Amino acid sequence: MTYRLGKKPAREWGGGSRFRLARYADTAALPALPQAFGHGGLISSWPMLANDRYGDCVWAGAAHETMLLAKEAGNTVNFTDSNVLSDYAAVTGFDLSDPSTDQGTDMQAAASYRRKTGILDASGKRHGIAAYLAVDAANTQHILLAAYLFVCGVGLQLPSSAFDQLDKGQTWDVVSGSPIEGGHYVPLIGRQDDLLVFVSWGRIQYATQQFLATYCDEAVAYLSQEDLVNQKSPDGFDYATLSADLKELA
Repeated sequence: MTYRLGKKPAREWGGGSRFRLARYADTAALPALPQAFGHGGLISSWPMLANDRYGDCVWAGAAHETMLLAKEAGNTVNFTDSNVLSDYAAVTGFDLSDPSTDQGTDMQAAASYRRKTGILDASGKRHGIAAYLAVDAANTQHILLAAYLFVCGVGLQLPSSAFDQLDKGQTWDVVSGSPIEGGHYVPLIGRQDDLLVFVSWGRIQYATQQFLATYCDEAVAYLSQEDLVNQKSPDGFDYATLSADLKELA
């Protein structure tokens, strides 16, 4: 199996202290995270979506996140390689006929596109998000909170050892001294006991929390359009302040 990386290096998220999960989530008011959560079992097959050939992991991940959100609401949404690559091209200038343009994606640029335009599914419908919030990459608890309450995309600086573990069907864990190969994007869709549940390269991939803490360099929480419009928020999440802040966005 071929695995392509495709997340550009992390940079400071725009907006300063605004549009960060910590601004809106009162962790003291939120219920304790369950030891196990997630609905990944609703999806029987996770498509590769061309990530074995191109560095479109940010867009394959966006499609996987959308598939899961839709299935949780009782709907089925499908994506094709061409759908995913078209959004990759729209944001980055990727051109199938020019390999030099396959340079990966900045997570902030992708999040902005998902809010303003939305990603294209196999039926020609676009799926947008209402907002996105930066999550402190060093705060594992906030990353888990984002995955539990919303949808969380995680940026990793992936070590060489992760490919070996993947090929052997092993859990991603820290291997001291393993060199970093590059940036990769994965949806965090749950937790089972002490293991985190990611979707990567067309499969479920488990990882230790230490792996996340060691290799995560950025994370983002996506809020669905439906949740924001209907004001369906758990206790402890300040949608009112977020809504006011969103009005100032271009």
